[in-house]
Amino acid sequence: MDGVRTPVPDRDTYLARWSALHGGYDPLGGLWLVRAWLTLVHRAASPLAARRVPPSAVTAAGVAVTVLALPAAAAGGRWPLLAVVVMLLGGVADSLDGAVAVLTDRASAWGYVLDSVADRCGDALYLVALWYVGAPGGLLVAAGCALGLLEYTRARAGNAGFGEIGVVTVGERPTRLIIAAFGLAGAGIIPDLARFAGTVAAGATFAVCVVGLGQLLVTLRAALLGAPPPRD
Repeated sequence: MDGVRTPVPDRDTYLARWSALHGGYDPLGGLWLVRAWLTLVHRAASPLAARRVPPSAVTAAGVAVTVLALPAAAAGGRWPLLAVVVMLLGGVADSLDGAVAVLTDRASAWGYVLDSVADRCGDALYLVALWYVGAPGGLLVAAGCALGLLEYTRARAGNAGFGEIGVVTVGERPTRLIIAAFGLAGAGIIPDLARFAGTVAAGATFAVCVVGLGQLLVTLRAALLGAPPPRD
């Protein structure tokens, strides 16, 4: 029936479930920023969970919303400012899908894979948006390669048994979203400098991904150097 609402777990229950899915990391005793963000996500996702909105629908909506940033970025003038808003909305949706899955007890391996695919689609869309405002294609390709290598290394580390969520590098996806948003905002605020703003954002994306990869490799070497290889 329309309008039927399902009881939603409270914040502490959500955090406990989230912890179980993220290697036992305790947000209540960890970084306050993580705890604050998860609290905000819980509040935003609760209405969707109460209406039993499928997590995959939220994931798809996030990608669809982010796609709308491209025509706004390509339009030039002040339109890239709209692209910033659209990208931020897509970023919020990216956090909500996992929360909805946890709150409705529908977290699954398929959802995990789908969310990862959606994240990479979002990353690609950020770079294309910067290209539309004038960032050099070669620099964007380099940034994309560095980004892909960072995420691939993290995924392979997980396959090798490394599951510590506490490892946070400077090149995480929220950082990349913020960089792209600043680049598009600069292009929209001062259209005559759109190419410069896009280039700076592309260069910054490349830089944080390279540094992030270095940080991750150092941590992985210390954790996995003496560990046996995973079984096929």
